[in-house]
Formats: sequence, C-alpha cells, structure tokens
Amino acid sequence: MNRGSSAPPLPARVGEGRFARRDLTLAAVAGVGLSRLLDGEGVWLVAAFVLAGMLLGSLQVLAEDDPAAETSGVPIESLILPAVATIACLGAIRLVPFGLWLAPALLATGLIVERCLAIESALLTSRSAAGPDERATVLIATLLVAFLAFTGVAALVPGGFAAQGAAAGEGASLATLTAVDALIAFLLGYRVAALRVTRLRDALWSAATYALAIAIGAAALRAMEIPRLIGPALLTLEFYLWDAFHGGTGRRRDVSWIWQTALLVGLGLIVLAWNQRALG
Repeated sequence: MNRGSSAPPLPARVGEGRFARRDLTLAAVAGVGLSRLLDGEGVWLVAAFVLAGMLLGSLQVLAEDDPAAETSGVPIESLILPAVATIACLGAIRLVPFGLWLAPALLATGLIVERCLAIESALLTSRSAAGPDERATVLIATLLVAFLAFTGVAALVPGGFAAQGAAAGEGASLATLTAVDALIAFLLGYRVAALRVTRLRDALWSAATYALAIAIGAAALRAMEIPRLIGPALLTLEFYLWDAFHGGTGRRRDVSWIWQTALLVGLGLIVLAWNQRALG
C-alpha cells in the first residue's frame, strides 16, 4: 500500500469489507438460530456472548470497510446498532414457533444486521459529518431495532407481556424488564446522540435521559397491562418522540436539560409508587 499510487488496493479493501460484513452477518444469524433452541436463563448467557462477539466483530468489519485505512479508529457508537440489532432479533425470534416460520425470521435477521453494518460503514467512510439524510437513515434503523429489542425483552422476561403478567406479576420481573429496556434505550440513545453532539460527556448525558424516559415508560405500560406488541410499539414511539423533543434542546449546559431531567425523575417516582401499589 506504500508503493506508488494507492488506487489499485482500494477495490480489494472494499471487497474485503463487503465479504467481512457477509461473514459477520452469517455468524449473527447462526447465533440467533441456535439461541432458539434454549430456554430459561441459558438464553441470557448466550445473548451476552453474542453481544460481545458482535461488538468485536463489528469493530473488525468496519475497520476493514475503510478503503484508505486513514481513520484513527472505529468510533464506539458505530458498533452499537449492529450489536443491538442482533440481540433484538435473538429476543424477538422467541415469538416465532418452531417450524418453517423460522426460515423467514432468520432471513429477516440477516437482512437487518447486514443493513445496520452497511449504514455504519457508509457513515465511517464518508469522511464528512452526517447530513440530514444520513441522520434520518440512522434514526429509521434505530427505531426498527428499538421495536425489535423491546419486543425481544418482553419475550425473554417472565411476565414481560401483559397476557403473562397475571400469572407472573412479580416485582423482580418488572425490575428486569425496565432495566434491560433502559439499557437498550441508553445504547441506542447514545448512537443517535453521537450524530449531533461532539463531546463524550454530552452524548452520555443524553443517552442517560433516553434510558430514564424508556424505563419510566416501560414501568408505566406494564402497570397498565398493555397487551402484547402494543407495549413495545408504544415504547418505540416514546423513543422517537423523546428524540424529537430532546434532540432540539441543545447541550447539557442549557437550562432545558435541567428541567427535562427533573421532569423525568418526578415521573419516575410517580410510576414507581404506582407499580408498588399494583404489586401490593
């Protein structure tokens, strides 16, 4: 690469990146498919390994996708969307019964993971700040992944859906549901926040508000016993609305960040008291 013109190696690097994305996608599909054979707490262990593997794999793949190899490294936020997408499909596929329906579900998993990798690769290799079109693309992909992830969490956690809640109705399940939903919101919130802020502290603070907002929403929806997929859909809508509302208020030093946080804390206390009363 150091000899003469660097033009000839570029197609090879691009091709290597494309093949690497394909291989990582196939590995993700295999992990999701194998997880469907497990039940109970073993699924969470597999999910943790798959998440770690996707983070490391995405780091390698996106580095391969940089044609000129001039970047100083792959940003952390670029790894989030493919990794969370894989875990989201791992949970959501629990709703698919064994049989022929697993084939299109695994195909959809591959398409979603590959698209997320392609989006992040395009952003990484653009050499310029993300424009309105790129931000819209990331947001649409994030909302799809968020819906699948919230659905997957409800499928994995006992009593995650309202139909199961009457039988389970346990505070531990509610705590797990809200905690995992909040973690997903934090990761995805960090991803979209990184498109509009440049400082790590601002991105982390913004991601924390996404997590708190979704945790409150998840607890409130569970207390209202919203049936089946309506709950994850409403959480995804809440994520979008919070992004639209919170994204235009500026940096953390603005006074709006203070009253937003105070509002979320107040709502959280109300929802906590509501659930405590419901649980008796």
